[in-house]
Amino acid sequence: MSDDIFYVTTPISYPNDVPHRGHAYTTVAADFVCRFRRMQGHTVHFLTGTDEHGQKLMQSAVARGITPKEFVDSMIPRWTEVWSALDISNDDFIRTTDARHEEAVAPFVQAMYDRGHIYLGTYKGLYCIGCEAFKSPDELVDGKCPLHDLVPEEVEEENYFFKLSAFAERLIDLYEKGHFVLPETRRNEVLGKVRQGLDDLSISRVSFDWGIPVPWDARHVIYVWVDALLNYITAIGYPADMDRFDRTWPANVQFVGKDILWFHTVIWPAMLMAVGVEVPETVFAHGFLQVGGEKMSKSKLTGISPHDLIATFGSDGYRYYFMREFSFGLDGEFSWESMAARYNSDLANDLGNLSQRVLAMIARYLDGSIPKPPADAELDDSDRSLFEVQRESFARVTEAVDAINPTDALKFAWAFVRKANAYVEEVAPWVLAKDESTRRRLEVVLYNLADALRLLALTVAPIVPRAADELWRRLGLDGSVADRRYSSDLRWGLLPEDSQVHIGDPLFPRIEDAA
Repeated sequence: MSDDIFYVTTPISYPNDVPHRGHAYTTVAADFVCRFRRMQGHTVHFLTGTDEHGQKLMQSAVARGITPKEFVDSMIPRWTEVWSALDISNDDFIRTTDARHEEAVAPFVQAMYDRGHIYLGTYKGLYCIGCEAFKSPDELVDGKCPLHDLVPEEVEEENYFFKLSAFAERLIDLYEKGHFVLPETRRNEVLGKVRQGLDDLSISRVSFDWGIPVPWDARHVIYVWVDALLNYITAIGYPADMDRFDRTWPANVQFVGKDILWFHTVIWPAMLMAVGVEVPETVFAHGFLQVGGEKMSKSKLTGISPHDLIATFGSDGYRYYFMREFSFGLDGEFSWESMAARYNSDLANDLGNLSQRVLAMIARYLDGSIPKPPADAELDDSDRSLFEVQRESFARVTEAVDAINPTDALKFAWAFVRKANAYVEEVAPWVLAKDESTRRRLEVVLYNLADALRLLALTVAPIVPRAADELWRRLGLDGSVADRRYSSDLRWGLLPEDSQVHIGDPLFPRIEDAA
């Protein structure tokens, strides 16, 4: 693994409809981690994209009277505009219809074949078009796939098969020796199923032609999931630019939803093992976001677009709520009321009010000018306690990000927000401002509070980048917070003397109608 490239991926999604909150949940989590790692000084490569082959997309195109390529081309802007609206900082966007991908899939599958891992056979069974996956009867509920509420089709056709069963022991060793699958509950789930034995995997179809041809038999197209999984390596140069590939791979974290856990923790590593490519460091499978106790779904009209929420809560409010409200890795229940309550409590009240009060007091008592930094002798126990909480808070934020726990990371970040609010009440600048004899003490506490806002902007920039940049500007500072580095900037006393502050409108206007 390269020491200086931190590689993060999201699943690539079917663009057969617009993104809903479930898609954005994964992508915001990945973006939060990537932004944090960049501010730590890592060179980050953040990949997302779309999966554009397979029977489901072909059927969507036929229903509209256009070709599959025309259909996916028309849908891509609906996805990229959502990522833009959510300030997703991906470095690349891969489409499986890109030439760089299609031309790289065939050599990988050919290598599997040449090494004796693929054979010709006949598949007879149930196929769910919604999942683009074969189903066993015990996976169905009342005869339907529970993930898409569809009755699978009975399929019998000639297929090529991947000898997945031959990799069971190597996969078990992989799960037992490290942190390949997280969280622990998902690792145990996969481990238990693999210990029961693996069936070989059908990796081609002959009943339709919207896909990448099997290189040695053009009658077949490669199974969409084999094609799709390879995006994680084709996007970084495999096999045309192996120098770039070797600098970037393996991925440090691959974020997925728990519904595609099997593909990413069983089929994907087995495919890589088959051709001698290193497996990713970690695949992290988060839970579902539910509405009324059901997984968000387009077909059930619970898959609300992120745009519907951004219009009220803004990009920052959206990003913060979904990372803070739900324990990452577990299922979560969404409601408008809980989103408004979290936004008002943490963003409008805690962070927004703090910034408004501090900047207003500097404007009122110090003519809007940052005073000189305090000397050590001018500090008392209340100041040192503020400093210590900040240092401890950020240390725990870092630990939580390392553990891929954005929920706890934000909880620890807000420990400092709340301490800064408590400090305001404890030192009472409005009292100090009444007496000229406490003028320097007033300057000390207002400098500390302004510097606390600077440190908070740095801390929360990975999750609320727009508000962080605005707070940075209001402190009289130049540039974007995202360009700063924790190693050099996350220290007390770096706010320049005589900087002019600006109050402005509330960073997070309250949401008055929570219904």
